[in-house]
Amino acid sequence: MTFKLEKIHKAVNWNKEDDGFTQAFWEQNVKQFWLPEEISVSKDLKVFNELNEKEKELYKKVLGGLTLLDTKQGNDGVPSMMSLTDNLQRKAVLSFMGTMEEIHAKSYSSIFMTLLSNDEIEELFKWIESEETLQKKADLVLAQYKNTKDEESLYLSMVTSVFLESFLFYSGFFYPLYLAGQGKMVASGEIISLILRDESLHGKYIGLLSQEIYEKFEEAKKEELKDRMYKILEDLMENEINYTNTIYKDSGLESEVINFLKYNANRALENLGFNEYYKVSEINPIVLNGLSTETKNHDFFSTKGNGYQKGVYEELKDEDFLI
Repeated sequence: MTFKLEKIHKAVNWNKEDDGFTQAFWEQNVKQFWLPEEISVSKDLKVFNELNEKEKELYKKVLGGLTLLDTKQGNDGVPSMMSLTDNLQRKAVLSFMGTMEEIHAKSYSSIFMTLLSNDEIEELFKWIESEETLQKKADLVLAQYKNTKDEESLYLSMVTSVFLESFLFYSGFFYPLYLAGQGKMVASGEIISLILRDESLHGKYIGLLSQEIYEKFEEAKKEELKDRMYKILEDLMENEINYTNTIYKDSGLESEVINFLKYNANRALENLGFNEYYKVSEINPIVLNGLSTETKNHDFFSTKGNGYQKGVYEELKDEDFLI
């Protein structure tokens, strides 16, 4: 009996470049690989216990919100883009990025496990499922991801992904950066810096892929897609402002976080090849320093962050010197 092939199955060939950038992004993703177990969060426990209850609650909630977004990006966002990406090298890079999103989600659980009791962790995950503005944010993002079926919807899913990684995450990043910049929760802040560095790379790469797709369309279709892109942005921003006002309530930081969101929304638009959209005032210098490539090296094509140390390190105790 003769076996008849229905299609030719191809293997990825890394010995030639398919474009001028994908292999460079692969190499940088690999260089940046890290695991949360390599960073000792226990150093933050004393500082966390010294925070007041409102500060603790806010810290837990911003990380809880980030956990949900990373989960959805790894489970739904990246697979939706891979499903319509034929280039095998690009698929590989996207797959690696999806793995890092899962590692990001796990890193927050590592922080929770160190700082919180089991009951507090359970309570936090119930809050994630019940907070309306957070759930709506997931709904808005997933509505596009689950509708990825052709070039137009693939483009809009990539747009949504760039907004998620270059903009939506930043309401959650603000508070850890704000504390770490004051010398508080520094170990957890190092994890945030590593995640920031990854998200910078992800937003840049997916932004380049989206621009390539966008340029294939006729001018009339480009205008239509641009209008839909801004509609997605405005819907996400409206909900993100509501989310920020909810979780940052009474912190005195609400307006600064919203300004920070708009700053990063403009950066997301740059990744997509568009001009700035929001007027932004001066960013809190403590938080802006946390984004600085001079201090954290999480910029595009950087190496591991300055404070990153591979391996698990614990503080020495007296008994370590006993024979």
